[in-house]
Formats: sequence, structure tokens, C-alpha cells
Amino acid sequence: MPQITDELLDLTQAQLGEINEALESGTFIQVRRMLNGLQPVEIAHLLESSPPPSRRVLWRLIDKDLEGDVLQELSEDIQGQFLRGMDTAEVVEITEGMDADDLADILQQLPDRVIREVLSAMSAQDRGRVEQVLAYDEDTAGGLMDTDTITVRPRLTLDIVLRYLRRHEELPNSTDNLIVVNRKGQYVGLLPLSKLLTSSPSITVREVMTTDVEAIPANLPDTEVANLFERHNWVSAPVIDTNATVVGRITIDDVVDVIREDADHSLMSMAGLDEEEDTFAPVMRTAPRRAVWLGVNLLTAIIASAVISIFEDTIDKVVALAVLMPIVASMGGVAGSQTLTVVIRGIALGQIGRSNISWLLSREFRVGLMNGVLWATLMGVIAGAWFNDAIIGVIIAAAMVINLLTAAVAGALLPITLRSFNIDPALAGSVALTTITDVVGFFAFLGLATYFYA
Repeated sequence: MPQITDELLDLTQAQLGEINEALESGTFIQVRRMLNGLQPVEIAHLLESSPPPSRRVLWRLIDKDLEGDVLQELSEDIQGQFLRGMDTAEVVEITEGMDADDLADILQQLPDRVIREVLSAMSAQDRGRVEQVLAYDEDTAGGLMDTDTITVRPRLTLDIVLRYLRRHEELPNSTDNLIVVNRKGQYVGLLPLSKLLTSSPSITVREVMTTDVEAIPANLPDTEVANLFERHNWVSAPVIDTNATVVGRITIDDVVDVIREDADHSLMSMAGLDEEEDTFAPVMRTAPRRAVWLGVNLLTAIIASAVISIFEDTIDKVVALAVLMPIVASMGGVAGSQTLTVVIRGIALGQIGRSNISWLLSREFRVGLMNGVLWATLMGVIAGAWFNDAIIGVIIAAAMVINLLTAAVAGALLPITLRSFNIDPALAGSVALTTITDVVGFFAFLGLATYFYA
């Protein structure tokens, strides 16, 4: 995923305007020159900011030696669009020289037959490295890691290590440590480059290596990997299998992608959308994706309407109820969303567990009670004066307190309950919460009205 700053956004939008003007005028030579003068991340942003017809033209104008770099900067949805139009030979050519983790991400979007053909066309060494990454789930440390590592033994002197490093044309990206392993390839510790460069060449690796940094298990979820990097300010970290054998390493740029994808997931899930949703996806792809969630929302709305229909006679007699009903549901929905958001964030950061959920629930209940009493009193006075009826003021005040307390409890418990059933709280939490606050709000308000006005 490309990381775009505000200045880069302004720059690429201006460039996009120039390129679109050139495309419309048919000056493709000028477009090709402008396009290939940009960095891969800028080209990727331009592609993602263009509608599909222009996107296809721009892709054909990119130099072949840049296509691979641009492809790995694109979102998965747009990557898939371009990959589906390539044959095996083109995929092999475009992915040549890619890091194993980036290549594995791309291959996972292809049919199994194409994956086998691409792997068979690779060298034995490259195939082994990619297969090692493909063996792990893409949302784990193993699926995130790069197999390009430099390892050294504890008994070597720093002079020998330095001579060994000089034999490499370049070091892997984001190399801040060398990984120290024993004869079986098992993780022992890390040799920081800063110590390698500032210590006496005659001492051994064992004397200056650090052993207080634990390696990351290959099956650890990528969100927990991101938390470890954030907590320890790592630039890179080794990855080990169940035998403590070093199988790769994770770098900060991979973790930034995880953090961004999680943020996109949380934002898009609130609307029931995929985090890789293409902003300019065609109508026939966008409409079905949104239709499913609209159907779920319609079902929940019907449930709330069914509750209202139970009190149809009361609403006919007291017209003011129809005017005030949305206020009760809206206040409960907002209060519940506040609690829901706090709890989902706490879960994502690993801050909430069985030991502290009861305290959090108690806190949210008291917050709901305080806000409920405050705003219910205010709304009760307003409603009583509005309709010159003290009873309706008492009814809406009581209904608001009930609904805000319900919203606080539901907002705290729903994410934990959904997660226990392996359901994403960010995806299903808001819909479930809205249904609960609507149903309880309407039932409390109209039920109390029926009782007082009967």
C-alpha cells in the first residue's frame, strides 16, 4: 500500500490533472514521459486516483522495468485487476526480483493453476523462499516476513563478519541488526550494526550481541506483530518457527502496511465494505458488495418498525410521540457508538481482557447514567413545554435514561461477545448496536406512553 503525505497528495493531484489533459488530447508520448519520470509510489497513487478506462491506458504506458515496483504499491483490489489480464509469462517477468513476502502477496490473488506455473518458472532458490512464505497464513508473522536475512555465528570475530558483509552487493532493506544463530540455525540473539561498527574487530559476536530481544513466532497474528513493533520501537525483528529456527525477518515498512490496513478495515467495516474497496470500481462490482449490507440493515430496520407497530393505537392518540421517537433512538445510538468505539480500540490495542472488562463495564454504566440523567432532564423539560404536557416530558426522560444505560452496556459487551464467536466487532458491532438501541428505545418510550396514557 502506498504511503501518501499531504504534499504528495497535492503534487499527484496536480500531476493527475496534467496527465488527464494529455490523455484527452491524445499526446501519449508526453504522458509516457511524465508518468515514467515519477516514483513507483506516485505512479501507483495516480493509477488508484484514475477511473478504470484511464487506468488501463496509463498501465500500458508504464515502462516494463517499473511495472513490478508499481504493482506492489497498489491495493490488492487493483493489483487483482491488472493480474487477471496477464498470462503466466507476464507474471513471471513482472515479479522478477521482488522480495519473497511481496511476491507471495501477489501470488495469493491468482488461481492455483497460475501459482503453480509461476513457481515452476522460478529458480529453485527463489521458489523455495516464496513457498516458505506461502506456507503461512497471510495475516501472520510468517505471511508477513521476508526470507532475505543475514545470519552470523556467535564464535566469529567482528572482523570476519565485516569481511563477510563486504561480499554482499547490498544489505537487505531496513537492516539494523544481524541475526545471530547457532549451528542448527536456531535464534540466539541480535548483533546491532552500531556495535559492529564501533567495537574492536578482534572481539567475538558473542561478546557484543544482545540477547534480550525475543524473536517473533511465525504463527503470531500480524496485529500483535504491529503492537510489538510499536511497543519496542523496532526497525526489524527475526521470525522463528516452532523449533526456534530463523525463517525470516519482518521490517517496519511491512508493519506500517499492517497498521494502515487495520485502520482501513475499521473505517470501511463500519459501512460493511471491504478495506481494499476500489474508489473507482465499476457499478456492477460496487453495487453487489453494498447490496448485502443494505439488506442486513433493512432487516434490522424492519425489526425496529415491528416494535413501533405494536403501539400503533397509542401513536394515533398522542401525535407528539411520533415527533419525539427519533430523539430517544438517536441519543441511544450515539452513546452506544461512543462506548463501542472505545472498546473496539481497546481490544485492537490488546488492552481489554477478562481481568478488566468488569471495571470497564461499570465505568461505562456510570457514564451512561450521568449523561442519561443530564440530557433526559433537559429533554423532559423541553418536551413538556413544547407540547404543554408534563407527562410526556417524564416519559421521554425515563425512556432516554433507559436507552442510554442499555447503549452503554451493549456497547461494552457486544465487541467482546462478537469476538468470542469469531465475528469481527468492527463489521457487525455497529449494526447490532443500532438494532438494540432502536428496539429498546422505541419499546421503552412507547411502552411507557401506553401505560401513562391508557
